Amino acid sequence: MMAPSTTVRLSISGMSCAGCVSRVETALKNVPGVDEALVNLVERTAQVRGTVAPSSLITAVKGAGYDAAQMIGAQSEQDKEAAEAVHYQALLRQSVVAALVGFPLMFMDWFGVMPHLHGGGRIFWMAVAVVTLAVMVYSGARFYTGMWKSFKVHNANMDTLIGLGTGAAWAYSTLITFSPELVPEAARHVYFEAASIIIALINLGSALETRARGKTSQAIKRLIGLQPKTARVIREGKELDIDIAQVGLDDTVRVRPGEKIPVDGIVIDGHSSVDEAMLTGEPMPVEKKPGDHVTGGTLNKTGAFLFQAKRIGKDTALARIVELVRQAQNSKPAIGRLADKISAVFVPSVLIIAVLTFLAWFNFGPEPVASYTLVATMTVLIIACPCALGLATPISIMVGVGKAAEYGVLIRNGEALQQAGKLTTVVLDKTGTVTLGRPVVTTLLPMPGWTDNRLLHIAASVEAASEHSLAQALLDAAKTRGLDLLRTEGFAAVAGHGISARVIQSTGEVAAVYFGNRKLMDQHHIDVAALAPRVAELAA
Repeated sequence: MMAPSTTVRLSISGMSCAGCVSRVETALKNVPGVDEALVNLVERTAQVRGTVAPSSLITAVKGAGYDAAQMIGAQSEQDKEAAEAVHYQALLRQSVVAALVGFPLMFMDWFGVMPHLHGGGRIFWMAVAVVTLAVMVYSGARFYTGMWKSFKVHNANMDTLIGLGTGAAWAYSTLITFSPELVPEAARHVYFEAASIIIALINLGSALETRARGKTSQAIKRLIGLQPKTARVIREGKELDIDIAQVGLDDTVRVRPGEKIPVDGIVIDGHSSVDEAMLTGEPMPVEKKPGDHVTGGTLNKTGAFLFQAKRIGKDTALARIVELVRQAQNSKPAIGRLADKISAVFVPSVLIIAVLTFLAWFNFGPEPVASYTLVATMTVLIIACPCALGLATPISIMVGVGKAAEYGVLIRNGEALQQAGKLTTVVLDKTGTVTLGRPVVTTLLPMPGWTDNRLLHIAASVEAASEHSLAQALLDAAKTRGLDLLRTEGFAAVAGHGISARVIQSTGEVAAVYFGNRKLMDQHHIDVAALAPRVAELAA
């Protein structure tokens, strides 16, 4: 019997460009039992589906020259966020340190106040060489370790370009600082500022990317935040507050007014109205009675009830929605796959161009051949980084999917997002999609002898003690008209019908008020037949 297919999420470190994504994906897909592997450069994560042990996947990633760890549950997400915050601050510090060395040197060059490479000037440049080397070690160590790891597994990535470019700039500059006579007068130019500024800018770019990555994950964090952390279950006649992860199938769960429903289930006792806007977008609460389904993450409004847990953990509707958003952020539309293909060959292509440049200048360049060859080859390496191509598409997808989820629109894959750019017509299937998303008072129908304000005044006064979503609409309307609420007593909610209360008027007179649907009116023998045609017209 075949083992069931599962999805494993890995946190990947050491990736710096789309070429890295291609190599990690290839390594994962080559593991026996893997059906699908999606690597996200922006999130630094991999999502693998198949019948394979996580340890095998981690071994494969490490074999490709990168580090990996399995991500399990919300704690892994929190640990990852904390690590990202620390990494962001470190990148900013490294960028500032490199900039403090590189930019003053650049401005000195612009204004023509650079010391010469002879006499006292040589001592200055020797000191700069040492300081720049310290910057390369402190601010750029990850590039050189990444380049070495890639070299060991016979790969090349953005770290290779950055390492070779800045290393060549420093080596060449140090060489002519100590032996300027090795190159012609015209080539006696140091590039210490180039090495420092490249490291500063790439670290700054990485820091901004890390920050953007955190922001695009906010949609998923908000969705996860819809689920309460604990649930109140009844076991052996006792009510226990337990962690939501400990709720089992068929557990009896109690939900009180104002609480979020912890997991999916079926109501077995009680009656309430539940705000399911999280799921449907509809502002009106849905009445729930025994036998009705309730969904984890939705908000219980008025009554208390018991329900039996039927779907828990990854099987709840909310968990599946979170997974859909996460898959959409990891998916690659056609333009993304094209960018990956180009980026995968970008670094090797640059290295080949650098070699060809070296050979061309070495064989056909003017004298002194060695100097011009070194300068031209180093220039190719320096101008070739960074590789924005591999980051542009995944960041765009994450921002687009995340922003849509923020507004309640769930996009299931990146392909749909790309196609959305070609839309010319949008057809909506319900009014709730284009309304305010909350009820407002639009029409008042007073009986003969009553005014709009008197009707609204009494209705809003009674509803002031109610938790129903329509109550707020009445209170807002009364506030807009400047109506001060009357005192009430004896407030009672009649499940499925409405409310009743006694209103104490300004004259001291006490009036019984019934506020609700036609069933409540019939129950108390209140004749509303005169309004029935207009009510039916509005309802339609």
